[in-house]
Amino acid sequence: MIAAMERGKSMGIVVKEKQFHLQTGKTSYIMMVNTKGILCHLYYGTQMENVTIGSIQIEKETNVDSLPVECAVFGTGDYRIPTVEVELENGSMANELRYKCYQIIEGKPKINGLPSTYAKEEDKVSTLIITLEDQYADYEADLIYSVFPSYNVITRRIRYRNTGKGNQPIKLHRALSFSLDFDQDNYELLQLSGAWSREKTVYKRPLVPGIQEIDSKRGISSAVQNPFLALLGETASEDMGEVYGFNLVYSGNFAGTVEVDPNHRTRVAMGINPFQFGWELVPGQEFETPEAVLVYSDQGLGEMSRTYHKFYRERLCRGSYQFKERPILINNWEATYFQFTEEKLLEIAKAGKELGMELFVLDDGWFGHRDLDDSSLGDWMVDYRKLPNGLSALADKIDTLGMGFGLWFEPEMISIDSKLYESHPDWCIHVPERAPQSTMHQRNQLILDLSRQDVCEYVIRAVSSILASSKISYVKWDMNRSMTDCGSISLNKRNQREFSHRYMLGLYYILETITSNFPNVLFESCCSGGGRFDPGMLYYMPQTWTSDDTDAVERIKIQYGTSLVYPPVTMSCHVSACPNHQVGRLTSLKTRGDVAMCGNFGYELDATKFTEEEKQQVKAQVVFYKEIRPVIQFGELYRLKSPYDGDGNEAAYCYVNEEKSEAVVFWYQILARPCSRLQRLKLKGLVPQQKYQILGTGVTAYGDELMKLGIERFIENGDFRSEHYVLRAVPM
Repeated sequence: MIAAMERGKSMGIVVKEKQFHLQTGKTSYIMMVNTKGILCHLYYGTQMENVTIGSIQIEKETNVDSLPVECAVFGTGDYRIPTVEVELENGSMANELRYKCYQIIEGKPKINGLPSTYAKEEDKVSTLIITLEDQYADYEADLIYSVFPSYNVITRRIRYRNTGKGNQPIKLHRALSFSLDFDQDNYELLQLSGAWSREKTVYKRPLVPGIQEIDSKRGISSAVQNPFLALLGETASEDMGEVYGFNLVYSGNFAGTVEVDPNHRTRVAMGINPFQFGWELVPGQEFETPEAVLVYSDQGLGEMSRTYHKFYRERLCRGSYQFKERPILINNWEATYFQFTEEKLLEIAKAGKELGMELFVLDDGWFGHRDLDDSSLGDWMVDYRKLPNGLSALADKIDTLGMGFGLWFEPEMISIDSKLYESHPDWCIHVPERAPQSTMHQRNQLILDLSRQDVCEYVIRAVSSILASSKISYVKWDMNRSMTDCGSISLNKRNQREFSHRYMLGLYYILETITSNFPNVLFESCCSGGGRFDPGMLYYMPQTWTSDDTDAVERIKIQYGTSLVYPPVTMSCHVSACPNHQVGRLTSLKTRGDVAMCGNFGYELDATKFTEEEKQQVKAQVVFYKEIRPVIQFGELYRLKSPYDGDGNEAAYCYVNEEKSEAVVFWYQILARPCSRLQRLKLKGLVPQQKYQILGTGVTAYGDELMKLGIERFIENGDFRSEHYVLRAVPM
């Protein structure tokens, strides 16, 4: 089997003797097949030409439980987390995967039914497919590696296949996207965890023997855990040391697991959550796993983040808004909630337009008879009590003002008090022969069964009908309920464990259809805030509502954590009223603006209630953001101070455009301290020998001065303070 391997070479992939070498511009990922036909991992890190010591050690190793394997199975002596678990028709769960063959494909094939990153011709991407087989169980696993040399990214996924030789079905109980073994355990695990209105809090902890895991069983990627984790080397910091990042392009139940074995080796595995998962494969069928995006950095978390940011902006997000500046919007939700009239909406829109805003968004409550959150979801028909002239007339009036018009939907949901439920009570997710559980704690609503094609087609027709009827340039696609009662009457008892993934396939089908049919609409994902802020949703919708918590102080941490993986252009950030509706805090309009400008800027309040002084402040904010918008949305982000370091009293960011000719700096102080003093903030990302002018200060300095000595700031009294600076290169 091994002797049959041929030498092969492609841009980014070299096959030599028993080794597979994946190469990006800065990294190497190396595997080998040992004499027993087991595909083993040798190395992932800074670029390397050859590995001989590791291969000798692999060949000497006789204990399968100590081998660093690329696709782990259980039943042949490896007691660590398996990548795949297969049940045969006879009930056996023993698996044994051995090398069969490989092929190299130029470019990157799409994944059937799932979102994924993509390649363009100029990227010179190559894909390696290594096929492993279980000769006893009649199934194969295609390990698929795509190499993006210019982005320093490697993606991984697995395709499982029933070869049909035994003419028997098999059942997948675990079908992860990848596993990766490291020969040491001296890492910190970094994860982004939290809750509603407290998304993506940064947690770090040293690895310990045993299993440490992040996961979601909620039917969504969730605010509780994000489908991202990183391993940090002993010296890793923002700007130094080794970091391995792993991010799953999936929006449903997932698991990210790190196991340290008794020999102090570490295994990372990620994919669809095995909890209550199952998938039957009849002969000839295949199962595609979601894609995982792997990033290695030897220059700390900062370089890892900028790699993810650029890659996701350019090779994950799609559509007409991918490289287009995002509009400054005003949303009526916190201004009116469900209680509004056409006149009130127009007043808010006119006030926003006078202040320079570009898009008005009508949030929840415009359809059915929805005066509270207990009715009408699924009945996507305008409420003529509130909008007597209809939605189209309102959109036309907003258009006449010179603003875009946006609309809120929650298409995946159904209310018991709705015409849709009255006609189709079986369309909601529920366990057959059980009544749906009480939903009082879940916003008085149920979820439509998107594992069913007829339900998916209804959602497409209902949403498309509204979008085609009016001048709508923006959609906020919300999802406010985690899944319970998971089951479908459309599935037989052998296939009920397939439900959660079939739901995701249905959702992705809906999103692909609607976003393709309305390419000029800017779609924004929302899930009770940032509860589904993941790469899977960004593939269809290039921005996400970062959190329902609009308090400026809370948002500093939320946006900082989000920025570890997701680019600023994908983060929607709004100024809201004070006292803040979530925490009751009072912060200045200036600070609220300076925090919200660190993503896609907007307002969520009643603009008609501004004082004259506030109007002038808001006008200035809007003008300022329009000037810096290209740098914020499409520049490189350098984190200068972390709200998680020390006492967490400061945070700071520096955004630099691609040409390094302009930079924008934001600096935040949470609480005032006695003995005010002069402070310096050291910048990053500038050209050392380029001279920069700090606008409005009269200060001009070279890049190396600004990065080594920093800019000066006098700390004033008062809590929740912020400052911003704009730097422009001086012609030399």
